[in-house]
Amino acid sequence: MANSKGKNTVSVVKEIALPIAKELGLDIWDVRYLKEGSQWYLRIFIDKDGGVDINDCERMSRALDEPLDKADPIENEYILEVSSPGIERELVKPEHFERFIGADIMVKMIRPLEGIGKEFKGVLTAYDGGEVKITDHSGENTVTVNQKDAAYIKLDDFD
Repeated sequence: MANSKGKNTVSVVKEIALPIAKELGLDIWDVRYLKEGSQWYLRIFIDKDGGVDINDCERMSRALDEPLDKADPIENEYILEVSSPGIERELVKPEHFERFIGADIMVKMIRPLEGIGKEFKGVLTAYDGGEVKITDHSGENTVTVNQKDAAYIKLDDFD
């Protein structure tokens, strides 16, 4: 969605949030602006080594209030939510995939893969321009999927 200034709302919010996060010792994992029912939500997912806690979320939220009000990048009324991406964090950006090569992941495809199905788990073994290579835990079978064909690709920290 573009704002009145012609820029993508998420891009504008990221530009505002990145230096604030850095100053607070945080990273921006993802920014999402979406409508659920009749309400718009601006969700900013933050991260740092060792994980974030409620205090980090609160500090980031307070630090964003004035710059967001001043820049006014969003025309609609919205709810600002600042949170951790969580243990089962969704991998969405190239740097997420590159950072977690070798990690256990779970994948849900939009359409089932022949012989595999719609949902499967494995180890993220490579990422290249949207192509995600996953090897099963036996190390014997590898599948390559296009990121855009997956409903989600998340870290699997529960095995």
